[in-house]
Amino acid sequence: MIKHIVFMKFPDFSLAKIAKDKLLSMKGNIEVLKDIEVGLDFSRSERSYDLALVTVFENRDNLEKYRIHPYHQEIVKWLKENNAQTKVVDYEL
Repeated sequence: MIKHIVFMKFPDFSLAKIAKDKLLSMKGNIEVLKDIEVGLDFSRSERSYDLALVTVFENRDNLEKYRIHPYHQEIVKWLKENNAQTKVVDYEL
């Protein structure tokens, strides 16, 4: 099993709320995605990011299929257009 975690920071927190809905819409639209969780930061501290995305995949091959999936690529495009800063961690369970 693979966990793919992405932290996102936006120029305006209202964009994080929109991003949450967009990200959660991947469930059921990307077949290799086993599980998804999206949370908005409530502490809003100087050190925190606005949103955390946690996704789970059966294996590395499925993670790669997710990365290039057209549905995911549309969300990535939106994130870039809205100047989202991201940090990623991928690891095996």
